[in-house]
Amino acid sequence: MPQENLRLAVITGSVREGRFGPVVTDWFLEQAALHGRFTVRPVDLADVPLTLELPPVSPAREPEPVRPAGMEELTRELGEADAVVVVTPDYNRSFPASLKAAIDWHYTQWQAKPIGFVGYSGASGGLLAIEQLRQVFNELHAHTVRDYVSFPRYFELFGPDGRLKEPEGPALAATILLDQLHWWGSVLHEARRDRPFTTGRA
Repeated sequence: MPQENLRLAVITGSVREGRFGPVVTDWFLEQAALHGRFTVRPVDLADVPLTLELPPVSPAREPEPVRPAGMEELTRELGEADAVVVVTPDYNRSFPASLKAAIDWHYTQWQAKPIGFVGYSGASGGLLAIEQLRQVFNELHAHTVRDYVSFPRYFELFGPDGRLKEPEGPALAATILLDQLHWWGSVLHEARRDRPFTTGRA
């Protein structure tokens, strides 16, 4: 197990005007700081010049394409991360296009790393988005951990000050998620260090 803290990237997936995502992200960043076993790096996709026009060659064939100017920091943070948490809403029973673009512009940065989820929405608490993201990350050779944090009807759970009205349950869920990310992150960190990951493709 590595002696220093693992690096955890926490991605705010929504970029729409008036989004609630940063409130949820700020709450989770506090939980990760209390957990104390990660060096936490917030990544807000609203600060990244994402484009839906993808490179002409699939990253599976060309893992490091020429990316748009301004995406360098995102690529570096994902590459250096030992684990990732995605904070996502449900948009029309799926996840935001901004998240799909950020995922599709990268390939090796996701491989052999654990991914966790914090969801929020009006009804499902982000679960519809989370289940679809599991399929996407599985294709990229990432490992999505089982447990998650979910905020259905989030607008009733958080007060005007951005604090949870009843924080105990979500805090416990966050601890379970972070524990799983740390276990998988430690194991996969060692595995990547000892033997470079390969897909087995020629």
